[in-house]
Amino acid sequence: MPRPSWRLPLLGDVLRLDPQRPVQREAQFVRELGDVFEISILGRKVVVVGGGDAAAEVFDETRFAKAVVPPVSNLRELAGDGLFTAFNSEPAWAQAHNVLMPAFSQASMRSYHDAMVECIDQLCAYWVDAASGEPVDISSDMNRLTLEVIGRTGFGYSFDSFAPGRHPFVESMSRAMAYVSQTANDVPVLREILGWKAMRQNPKDIALMKNMVDQVIAARRSGETPRQDDLLQRMLENPDPQTGEMMSNQSIRNQVLTFLIAGHETTAGLLSFALHYLSLNPEIVERAREEIDEVFGTTGAPARFEQVAKLRYVRRIVDETLRLWPSGPAFFRKARQETTLAGYPIRKSETILVVLLALHRDPQLWGDDVERFDPDRFLPPAVRARPAHAYKPFGVGARACIGRQFALHEAVLALARILTHFDIAPVPGYELRVEELLTIRPKDLRLVMRPRKR
Repeated sequence: MPRPSWRLPLLGDVLRLDPQRPVQREAQFVRELGDVFEISILGRKVVVVGGGDAAAEVFDETRFAKAVVPPVSNLRELAGDGLFTAFNSEPAWAQAHNVLMPAFSQASMRSYHDAMVECIDQLCAYWVDAASGEPVDISSDMNRLTLEVIGRTGFGYSFDSFAPGRHPFVESMSRAMAYVSQTANDVPVLREILGWKAMRQNPKDIALMKNMVDQVIAARRSGETPRQDDLLQRMLENPDPQTGEMMSNQSIRNQVLTFLIAGHETTAGLLSFALHYLSLNPEIVERAREEIDEVFGTTGAPARFEQVAKLRYVRRIVDETLRLWPSGPAFFRKARQETTLAGYPIRKSETILVVLLALHRDPQLWGDDVERFDPDRFLPPAVRARPAHAYKPFGVGARACIGRQFALHEAVLALARILTHFDIAPVPGYELRVEELLTIRPKDLRLVMRPRKR
């Protein structure tokens, strides 16, 4: 199997990796070594897949399954056997999946829409109040928005995201996510020496987050907070339709924490990248605005739920953003049994890293201009012409993202409202750099958001 050059005894390929941008480095390896290769880190070998027919093979659920390994497994201290972090053999993820699937039907999504609109309008008002011609911190503000959306629509809880200061939960979550990312890079670090303060702080942050969620659950159970048609109420009231069992408080807490973490960071990154590309492509903005005005009208009336699905060009902007920069830039699979991959032997339970940053830029699947931002790649005829394995921003199989439709509705609605109310301008001289934590986001992205004169 191909491998990077200059491999060292014991260390393996450590010196060829990038501890700050590991997935972006692996995407470079795909261009150098091909669709399938192996890397070695201190004796631990990992097979990497970056495109082509090998991706179609590893997405085959009869031969491969999700693998929960670092950095995802590092989240288990916080989220336990939640939907994102559970091992395939653990029953809690299947139970939660069965209970929550109806919460993401079209009928249920309709009930979240008005709260999404309110949160997005709060963001717009926040920007208008802060408007001084100075650039705004896009990644930070997108995190404010998406956390408020999932908190209010999912659990009836507001983080007061647009008030001065930061909620204690947000402070703890930010530190905890940074700690998980710091301790999960391909290249080991001397955490005991370099990160002792973070090691001491991390258990305190996890305890605060769990305690706060437990209080939210207890208040809903006791009637202290009113009953709502949201994710939390479904977990409290609905049994698993397959087993008839109710979810435990611990399982409900794990799912709440999973949605708060994964459900806000991923969509925040998506919106940040989308706004970056819109700031550079005024012709795309104008085309989107024509569609938005046609669908929503120009009277300023509130956006209705059924209108969002009609924003097909805005949706293509979202899809193209996820092609270039999928929120989860890579994920792990493992072999269900001894098999082969692209002709190479694979042992049972051997892990395979799928690099979406490379798959979504495979010239054989996407053409020679893979770095160009072009929403029309997702016109229906183009989508039908591509193989199904070419585009997997939400994962694959039984463990694919359960909140996909929620995230897409939120992202399309948010972009439409922002483009209606603001002109977007880039900061001169900014070049996109991508920061890798558990998800990815533009590093130091600031944009000038000027209230639009219509």
